[in-house]
Amino acid sequence: EDIYMKPPPGLPLPSPNLVCKLQKSLYGLKQASRQWYAKLSDTLRSLGFQHSQNDYSLFSKQSATSIVLVAVYVDDIIVTGNDSAAITSLKACLDDKFKIKDLGELNFFLGMEILKLSHGLVMT
Repeated sequence: EDIYMKPPPGLPLPSPNLVCKLQKSLYGLKQASRQWYAKLSDTLRSLGFQHSQNDYSLFSKQSATSIVLVAVYVDDIIVTGNDSAAITSLKACLDDKFKIKDLGELNFFLGMEILKLSHGLVMT
């Protein structure tokens, strides 16, 4: 979808009636989140991840001995699994492509508190 905008102040144009055609999506446009998600999905698939057939926001990558899961909610990404080297590698790839900010251990998500215990997780 082509998007046009008024030129930014100070941009010299030969006519005041001209507009600018965007080459990329801008933050805040309704198309921006869709394009970001498509780019993220393409990146994850190129790294060997598969979309869940039951949850469009969940990606997984499995081998005989490991699993890495990626859950996406708007622009938040949760990465978990049993292979810390694969998780570290994934974070490096995502940071290289998207300049992500790693917030460390998950403590809160969607209004829930997440507590990590020796025998599992508690969500309240």
